[in-house]
Amino acid sequence: MDESEELRLHETVSFVGLRAQATAVGLLQLSAELVRAGVLDKAAVDRIKDAIAKDISLSRPRSVSRDEYMGLVRSRLDGLFDAKDQTQAAASK
Repeated sequence: MDESEELRLHETVSFVGLRAQATAVGLLQLSAELVRAGVLDKAAVDRIKDAIAKDISLSRPRSVSRDEYMGLVRSRLDGLFDAKDQTQAAASK
């Protein structure tokens, strides 16, 4: 998806009025469930994280490069998804 398509999707999601926290928690849970069921693999989860990072980077501060900002966002997303994976693993024991 090119940047203009990413921006259009970003604006459409904002227009719908999805609450970011509720949506993020739901996405984390859905991703964990689909991984556990064998529907999603690591590459698919990585593509999901990349799409999120790209969307967030559209509203980055202009003083920070897109690549630098995406790296920061991506590392935080890795932490969120990893924490969800660890929580799911502990709950299944």
